Amino acid sequence: MSDSSKNLYLLGRPFSPLYSTAMKFRSSLYDRRFFRRYKMEVPVISIGNLTMGGTGKTPIVSYLATFLQSQGYKPAIISRGYGGAAGNKVNVVSDGKEIFLDAEQAGDEPRLLAETLPGIPVLTGIVRALPCKHAIHTLGCDILLLDDGFQHLAVERDINLVLFSADSLAGNSRVFPGGDLREPVSALKRADAFLLTGTTLANKERAERFATLLQDRFPHRPVFFSGYTPGAAKNEKENTMLPLVSLPTPLFAFCGIARPEAFRQTLAEQGLVVSGFTALKDHQHYTPNILQQLQKEAGNTGAQGMITTAKDMVKLKNCNFPLPFYSLQMQTHVDDGLQSFIMEKLALLTRTTR
Repeated sequence: MSDSSKNLYLLGRPFSPLYSTAMKFRSSLYDRRFFRRYKMEVPVISIGNLTMGGTGKTPIVSYLATFLQSQGYKPAIISRGYGGAAGNKVNVVSDGKEIFLDAEQAGDEPRLLAETLPGIPVLTGIVRALPCKHAIHTLGCDILLLDDGFQHLAVERDINLVLFSADSLAGNSRVFPGGDLREPVSALKRADAFLLTGTTLANKERAERFATLLQDRFPHRPVFFSGYTPGAAKNEKENTMLPLVSLPTPLFAFCGIARPEAFRQTLAEQGLVVSGFTALKDHQHYTPNILQQLQKEAGNTGAQGMITTAKDMVKLKNCNFPLPFYSLQMQTHVDDGLQSFIMEKLALLTRTTR
């Protein structure tokens, strides 16, 4: 956590109990059906988190969508479309065959999912019940994945998967604005299982201790682990994949993600020489001025190439940097137990609805 974040949280700490109470009250209104909840005709799996910031939801959504597709399901991904300009009640980013919206319209994460998941529709909408129904009735989908759905209580879900970053865990364990939590810890009673993402040899022991705390506090909810492995680098202009050892050196790196330090660390762990690194805000909109400044910084550091994340790349496809330009491609590895857990829950759901 940066010093500026610590200072802001310190200032916001007196207001945390108020926000925490408001979130509890909001949840109780949904429980009592004071606010309407929508039950879908097909299973709904929510992938979300309790903390603010990045916990690696997008790779897990992609992983689960691909797995469910391999099991004979026709999944759709439903997102709010944060940062996207599309304002329709239902925005079809992709119908599984064709991509209709760019990153500016759809948001960077929905666009990235649409690009990397052929055959899987991706839809956005603020009232997520509407794209859910469109996916079922118009696109013929038989299972839905709610991206960042833990706090979206209007759509009932059959499996609630809550993610924590193995690096940051629960942060300072205080509720916003005094800390990293979107809701009080008691909200985790809604969870069916937990997934600690980004586990490495360096953080595994601490993550395992946190997993024990979760299971003690919330028994009968399994805890799984996942990690990421850099696979290759993609040259977008030439549409080719290169092994990391083949990249020019040194590289100028930049990104606009929730946890830029994770990207910097990954590059270092792979032995890539970085001449400069610029961390931009999450969901950064790349204006001509920002692009010009990045080119200038890369040139000043003597870089022979530039590298960013796959999430950033979806917004940079039309950029003509003078230097070779790459995106780092990551592979997601998840405990096999998560697949078994999902299938067992779905099988039980099928039996109880007959």
